[in-house]
Amino acid sequence: MVSDFGYILLFLIAALATLVGTLTLARLLRPNRPNVEKLTTYESGEDPEGTANVQFNIRYYVIALVFVLFDVELVFLFPWATVFGNEALIRETGGRWGWFALVEMLIFLGILALGLAYAWVKGHLDWVKPEVKKPEVRTRVPGELYEKLNEKYARRSERIAIREKEEK
Repeated sequence: MVSDFGYILLFLIAALATLVGTLTLARLLRPNRPNVEKLTTYESGEDPEGTANVQFNIRYYVIALVFVLFDVELVFLFPWATVFGNEALIRETGGRWGWFALVEMLIFLGILALGLAYAWVKGHLDWVKPEVKKPEVRTRVPGELYEKLNEKYARRSERIAIREKEEK
């Protein structure tokens, strides 16, 4: 006979086995074809230039927050549709329940549209690439070391590109 903690342990073991099995199966099935584009560094929609001390534009985070805001708010439409679409309540109130639901949702969507208009007017939705400014950082590491690293990985990318051309 298994106790309550035994069930929890069995559940955890099954979850872990499922996770490991899924990852192992994915590793066996997926193709492994590295190329130059896959190996390049990519951060928030921009190719990095210079050292890793570059500050990225805040617009990516603002766009993500606006998306999450509207995405979460739209989730509220589903419960609204199920509650206010109740035919029995509409019949009992002589149709006023349906009008109340419609007005309530129009107010809700109006507030969302007002928020979107505010973000648009403030320029948070503009997708213009800013001028890249390389920061001046005082460090004990000489700049030549960074350049050597960049050259090393550039040569690696070139070798992979040559290998891809030879395979074709």
